[in-house]
Amino acid sequence: MHDELIAQAQAWLTEDPDPETRTELARLIDAEDHTELAARFSGTLQFGTAGLRGELGAGPMRMNRSVVIRAAAGLAAYLKKQGPPEREGEAGLVVIGYDARHKSHDFAQDTAAVMTGAGLRAAVLPRPLPTPVLAFAIRHLGAVAGVEVTASHNPPRDNGYKVYLGDGSQIVPPADIDIAAEIAAVPSLTTVPRPTEGWDTLDDSVLDAYLARTDAVLSEASPRTARTVYTAMHGVGKDVLLAAFARAGFPAPVLVAEQAEPDPEFPTVAFPNPEEPGAMDLAFATARACSGETAPDLIIANDPDADRCAVAVQDGTDGTDWRMLRGDEVGALLAAHLVRRGATGTFAESIVSSSLLGRIAEKAGLPHVETLTGFKWIARAEGLRYGYEEALGYCVDPDGVRDKDGITAALLITELASQLKEEGRTLLDLLDDLAVEHGLHATDQLSVRVEDLSLIAAAMRRLREQPPTELAGLPITRTDDLTKGTAELPPTDGLRYTLDGARVIVRPSGTEPKLKCYLEVVIPVGSHKDLPAARAKATALLESIKCDLSTAAGI
Repeated sequence: MHDELIAQAQAWLTEDPDPETRTELARLIDAEDHTELAARFSGTLQFGTAGLRGELGAGPMRMNRSVVIRAAAGLAAYLKKQGPPEREGEAGLVVIGYDARHKSHDFAQDTAAVMTGAGLRAAVLPRPLPTPVLAFAIRHLGAVAGVEVTASHNPPRDNGYKVYLGDGSQIVPPADIDIAAEIAAVPSLTTVPRPTEGWDTLDDSVLDAYLARTDAVLSEASPRTARTVYTAMHGVGKDVLLAAFARAGFPAPVLVAEQAEPDPEFPTVAFPNPEEPGAMDLAFATARACSGETAPDLIIANDPDADRCAVAVQDGTDGTDWRMLRGDEVGALLAAHLVRRGATGTFAESIVSSSLLGRIAEKAGLPHVETLTGFKWIARAEGLRYGYEEALGYCVDPDGVRDKDGITAALLITELASQLKEEGRTLLDLLDDLAVEHGLHATDQLSVRVEDLSLIAAAMRRLREQPPTELAGLPITRTDDLTKGTAELPPTDGLRYTLDGARVIVRPSGTEPKLKCYLEVVIPVGSHKDLPAARAKATALLESIKCDLSTAAGI
């Protein structure tokens, strides 16, 4: 078995085009490190609806140039089988974007070379830019597909490969299955033509067009007075967000200097995700240091590829207490703002997001749709006007970017904060109003990160074989095993529990080694004076549900 493993590694080594991973793999072979080699050659990274994502390194179970070239070749073969593009006589265009992570530029260039070698046209964005700029560029340029090289908010050692088709939305089944089959059919890297030139490197005209499109997000006569502190979380959002804010006429954000510039090591955070503990500490410190005319009304954070937007607000009167708003809270605020502005069309959200959006849409007489988790599904809602998911993702201009967009979401929440500021109110005041109007919708999450993925499968199996009958003393009135699908939803690995006044969904993460449990309780509220008691009750219920669910799942 060891001889077979060494032979596999040596065969991979002969094809590897990257000197760094060749050196790494040769060292493992020379050391006969069978444990590490087995981890890298135990299979291949699976191409799915999130494309590819994994740890950088040599071998088929890591992200590297060999894996990317195969993925690009499979995508090219798939696109060519789909038939000619709308413009007769012209090869289909694939536009490629990338972030500032390790190897992102190399992966983008390899993808462009493979597309060109396959007889397609390829165009690469001019430098590391936010993912929503790539999603915009696909539709703007009439491309047949797009690729974004990013691992979003994953740890520094990871990278990824996200695929969009010509409608500007991320792939969904069966496209992912068909592309995976084409990838598997690539016999050898020596069969993949990779010219050294022939593709375009785009200039800033695409970025300029994206920024011009942001004008559509804001009301023409809205106030632009709210002041912000902004962190790019060591990612690529800063320049584009500053340009968008300047174009809109908002005060220039105060930058979190330590996190303003791209850095693939993400040195100031354990995980470059605004939701993770400690990630926002420097932003809070920056906000507390501002005073007088520069005192901020809110803090805005993007994740490293700037498709997510986090918001924090003052929680007190002295300017020192700040708290992150939950994604569900921001989702409801943006929805209420759009309704007040007279928006029409479908409001969509993932099934793990708060049911408050449905209440807001229903009262406004607007269609409301729930989808599976991820913007690949939300973006496909018929007649979409606004979509969000609790993981800080918001689509506020689907005609421009049919994906989550942390730049335009930041513009819209800052417009709302400005409007409320003119009225002598805050985002928290509006949240209170929504709770009184629709009931307090309190959400929380139990998220368990694992090293051994079998623990996630074991937890799901335990919940299916020994299903809980109550949580926090609330009887479970309905259990839906989402692997069977529903009339509205295709199958997915998940469990949904409906309780008397609460809801719980349990699912494995599609992009990280995590088991995620999404909790919501709804408490009726008679008036504003009843809010403190309602919040205390909701907090206690959520904690009790988390405890009972953890026991039931064995996590």
